[in-house]
Amino acid sequence: MRNRERIVTAAREMFVEFGPQVPLDEIARRAGVGNATLYRNFPERSDLVHEVVLSVTSRTRERAVEAAEAEADAFDALRRFAHAAADERVGALCPMLDGTFDKDHPELLAERERLEEAVQGLVDRAHASGRLRPDVAVGDLLVALSQLTRPLPGGACLPDFDQFVHRHLQLLLDGLEAPARSVLPGSAATLETLRRRETGEAAC
Repeated sequence: MRNRERIVTAAREMFVEFGPQVPLDEIARRAGVGNATLYRNFPERSDLVHEVVLSVTSRTRERAVEAAEAEADAFDALRRFAHAAADERVGALCPMLDGTFDKDHPELLAERERLEEAVQGLVDRAHASGRLRPDVAVGDLLVALSQLTRPLPGGACLPDFDQFVHRHLQLLLDGLEAPARSVLPGSAATLETLRRRETGEAAC
């Protein structure tokens, strides 16, 4: 089990750094295991991708729960979660969710539902406190997190990319606070909105 966890951790790091097509032997090397150990745990690349996506989804849900428990102020809890979720680099996983990836796997759907419930709870609490502008929904936050943490083309040339992620995320969060300073175009993105858009598309 320890080797499996090391492989998943190494794969998550390398998928973020180099993309989903990073050689599996490089992942094994970073995990400190042999190629045979990697293939024994994950016979196909798709098996490893599945486990990484499941791990990131679970870890992000845990960050939401931790934020809700740690912060008495509702908007502070939302802010804490957003920065913690950015550290998970959820957007970097988007290139892996291609047409061959089973986004409807029961295990993934269940974990995703738990994540959505946890984040919806943070948003509902912030709305109830009057700290979150009323024309923003949970989908707006999730889409923004995905976009802000997705590596940019040529991003390898940008030093300390993470500092820009958190800087720009804080700018976004400032714009989410009530009272609103402008009228947003379009309508708020709810979870139902995102699910409808996923027909024929990746979640990201």
